[in-house]
Amino acid sequence: MLELINIKKAFNPGTINEKKALNGVSLKLEEGDFVTIIGGNGAGKSTTLNAVAGVWPVDEGAILIGGKNVTGLSEHQRAKYIGRVFQDPMTGTAATMEIQENLALAARRGQARSLRWGITRREREEYHELLKTLDLGLEDRMTSKVGLLSGGQRQALTLLMATLKKPQILLLDEHTAALDPKTAAKVLKLSDEIIAKDHLTAMMVTHNMANAIEYGNRLIMMNDGRVIYDVKGEEKKKLTVDDLLQKFEEASGSALNNDRMLLSKG
Repeated sequence: MLELINIKKAFNPGTINEKKALNGVSLKLEEGDFVTIIGGNGAGKSTTLNAVAGVWPVDEGAILIGGKNVTGLSEHQRAKYIGRVFQDPMTGTAATMEIQENLALAARRGQARSLRWGITRREREEYHELLKTLDLGLEDRMTSKVGLLSGGQRQALTLLMATLKKPQILLLDEHTAALDPKTAAKVLKLSDEIIAKDHLTAMMVTHNMANAIEYGNRLIMMNDGRVIYDVKGEEKKKLTVDDLLQKFEEASGSALNNDRMLLSKG
C-alpha cells in the first residue's frame, strides 16, 4: 500500500544550517498495516510523514501509494490518497463552519465544486450516526460551530473527517500530544477502532513509548534520519519500554536523551 525507496531530504542545503533530515529511508507497508514511529527530536519521524503527504519534494528516492508513483505529485494532488490528523487540534477543521459542514467538506474532498453544495437529509442522517460512534454528544450539536468544541472533540472530529473517504494511507502526526491524558487515551482508542474497522493502512508518530508498543502491528524506531529498528507481530507485543530504550542504545550507539520520550515512558 505504501513504499518508500531510499528517500533523502536535506533542508537549507549548501549552507551552514544544512540539516539532513532523511538519510535514505526505505519502508514497505502492506495493506492494513498500522505502524507506530518513535524516535528523539530531529529523528525524522514527522519529516517522513511530510514526505509521504507531499508537503515538499524529496531530494532523492521514490514514493509509491497503492503501486502508483506519487513522487512528483504535489500535496494537493496526493490528498485524494491520504487522510491526515495533525498535532494541533485546530489544524484539521474549519472553526467558523458547523460540525455537519466540516463533515460535508471531508465527504466532498476531491470532487468538483458546484453551486449545489447543500447537505442532503440522507447525509445529515449519516453524519448523525457517524458522530454517535464518538460518544461525545456531538450528534446532537451538528449545527454548532467547530470553534466552540474542546481540543479533544475537535481532534475526534478531525479523525472522522480524515477517514470519511477511506484513505489509502492514514497519517497520524502526534495527534494526541496536545490533549490531556484522559482525552488522549480516548482519541487513541478511537483511532485504533477506526483503523481496524475500515482496514486502513496507517502510520502514527508518537513520543509515548508505551502507546507505540500497545497500538499497531508494527513499530519503527528512527534516529538521525534513518530507520534503526523495525519490529512487528508477536515480537512487538512482547516489547517493554525498557526493551525499547535498550534497542535505541544498541542501534544508535548512544543513550536516548529526549525528555519528552523519557517522561512518557508510562
